[in-house]
Amino acid sequence: MRAFATLAVPIAALAFSLPVFAAEGVDDGAVHFAQVAALDGPAGALGSGMREGILAAFEEANRSGGIHGRMVELESFDDGYEPDRSVAGVRTVIEGDQFLGLIGPVGTPTSQATQPVATEAGMPFIGPFTGAGFLRDPALTNVVNVRATYGAETEAWIAHLVDDLGMDKIAILYQDDGFGRVGLAGVTAALEKRGMSLAAEGTYTRNTTAVKSALLEIRKAEPEAVVMVGAYKPIAEFVRLSRKLKFDPTFVNISFVGSDALAAELGPDGEGVIISQVVPFPWDSSLPVVAEYQAAIKAHDAAANPSFVTLEGYLVGRVALRALEAAGPDLTRAAFLEALNGLGSFDMGGLSFSYGPGDNQGLDTVFMTRIKADGTFETVATGEKQASK
Repeated sequence: MRAFATLAVPIAALAFSLPVFAAEGVDDGAVHFAQVAALDGPAGALGSGMREGILAAFEEANRSGGIHGRMVELESFDDGYEPDRSVAGVRTVIEGDQFLGLIGPVGTPTSQATQPVATEAGMPFIGPFTGAGFLRDPALTNVVNVRATYGAETEAWIAHLVDDLGMDKIAILYQDDGFGRVGLAGVTAALEKRGMSLAAEGTYTRNTTAVKSALLEIRKAEPEAVVMVGAYKPIAEFVRLSRKLKFDPTFVNISFVGSDALAAELGPDGEGVIISQVVPFPWDSSLPVVAEYQAAIKAHDAAANPSFVTLEGYLVGRVALRALEAAGPDLTRAAFLEALNGLGSFDMGGLSFSYGPGDNQGLDTVFMTRIKADGTFETVATGEKQASK
C-alpha cells in the first residue's frame, strides 16, 4: 500500500506535485482521493484531524485487500482555511483529472467557494467538516454530508441554556464570515422561537485571534452565557482573556471549534467550557463502530489518541468506502456518484445512517459535552430542568 505522508502541500505547488494516475483517479491497483483543507494555521488541527481519520479508515480497508482489489489512497493539500486558496486547489485537482473525488474539506467559507466548482464539474464532494445548510440542498447530488447541521447544534445550545437552565441573557461571539453568520442565524432563530433576542454580539476576523474588542463589548451586557461560532485559536484567546478579566459566563461552542484542539489550547482555563458534538463519544468503545475506529486510528498512528475530529474523519472515510464497494469493480466517477446517491439507510457498527431522495445528510444527532479540569470530556445532561449556575 502506498499512503501519502506529506501533511501539507502548498496549493501553488499542487500542479507540479500531482503524481501520474489514470483518468478519474482510478487505475488497476488503486483509487485516489484528494483533500483540499486547512492543514496549517488557526484551523489546521481540523484538516489534519480529518485527514488522519480518513487515512485510518482507508488503511483499515487496505489491510483487508482494499476495495475490489484496489488500494484506497489519499493526498491532502493545504488551503490555509482561505476560500481563494481552496478554489485554486480544487480547480487544479479537477483539471488534473487524477482523483476520483474530493473528501474531508474543512469550513463553511471554503466550502461555499469550492462546492459550486466541484458541482459544476460533477466531482464528488464527500464529508465536508461544516454544518452549513447550503450543502444540504437536495439539488447537490455530488455532495454527501455525514454530520448534523449548525442549525441543529445552535437549537441544542439554546434548548439547554434556556429550557434546561433557565437563562435569559445570552450573547454571541462569531467569526465574521459566512460560517459565523450561519451560526448567528441559527442562534437568533432558536431565541426568537422562545420570544427572546441576543443580549450582545461580537465578531472577529477569520484566521486571526483579534477578539479583545468583541470581548469588551460583550462583557458590558453581563450575559449569563456566551455562545461561540469560531475556530479553536481565537475561541481559546477569548476564553483566556475572559478568565483574566474575571468574566465567567457559561461558554458554549460549536463542533467546528475542534474539541481536543480547544482543550489543549486552553489548559486549565478550559474547565467547564461546553461544546456541542455531531459524532459519538470517541472513547465509548461499547459502540462497535467506535471500537473499530479506536483500533484503526492506533494502527495508523500508535501515538494517536481518540478525538472527535479524527472520529468524524474515520466515519467520512467509511461512508466513501461503502460507496466504493457498491460502485463495483468497473469503477468510474459516474458509477461512484450513483453509489453515493444510493447509500440509503444502513447501520455502521451500531450507528444508524439515513440517506434518501432529497436527503444527503447521514447523521442527525447532536449532544453536549463539557471540558473537565484534566482536559478530558464528559457528557452534559440535557432535556431536564436544572438549576442555573
